[in-house]
Formats: sequence, structure tokens, C-alpha cells
Amino acid sequence: MSGKIKTGPLWQKSKTDLLSQLEDLKTELGQLRVQKIAGGAASKLTKIHDLRKSIAKLLTIINANQRAQLRLFYKNKKYTPLDLRPKKTRAIRRRLSPKDASRVTEKQKKKSTHFPQRKYAVKAEV
Repeated sequence: MSGKIKTGPLWQKSKTDLLSQLEDLKTELGQLRVQKIAGGAASKLTKIHDLRKSIAKLLTIINANQRAQLRLFYKNKKYTPLDLRPKKTRAIRRRLSPKDASRVTEKQKKKSTHFPQRKYAVKAEV
């Protein structure tokens, strides 16, 4: 197995391929760690860093694909899980929805129809 992995071609692979590749990388990492304890060559020890980063890339792609599938599953549902909802800020999340913010009471409707905003013609200064 090679050390570094390019992420581009990984996006097209299936989950089973990704998981098998992940297992290969993990076994190779385990072997390198054993060699490190046994006093292996320095060139092999530098591969540990690359392997760890490759494993992280693979896991990132697996998790991203899984989240994308979950987003599709919950797309038209009433509730979505908290981790799939937009983060924004606490204040924005608690803000009234646009529909609720635009609602007007019956009294306010009558008041605005009977006493509309006055329009003034203002002379422009030259």
C-alpha cells in the first residue's frame, strides 16, 4: 500500500471499497507501529504520519457520504436531527420564523386600514 492518498477518486468509490481500504491502512499502520517498537528503519517510521492522515481522509469521506444520505432521507420529513440542522447562532435559532414575524392582530389590521401612514410631498432643495 502507498502512503499518501488523493481524495479526488475516493468520492466515486462505494462504501464497501472505502471500508476495505480503511482496514488495509489500519493494518499497515499497526505493522509500522510494531516495527517502530522493534527499532525499524527511519524511512518506514515517517510513513506513520502519512498513513494516519490517509486514514483521516478516508473517514472524512465516509462520514460526509453518510451525512449526505441522511440529509436526503430527512429532506421532506417534519423534523430533522439536531446535527443536520443549520448551526447559525443561538439568537437566530430562537428568532421568530418569517411567517410568525409577519402576522398581525385583528386590531392592528383595522388600525392600519382606517388610519394609514400619511404621505407627504417634500420639496427638494436646489
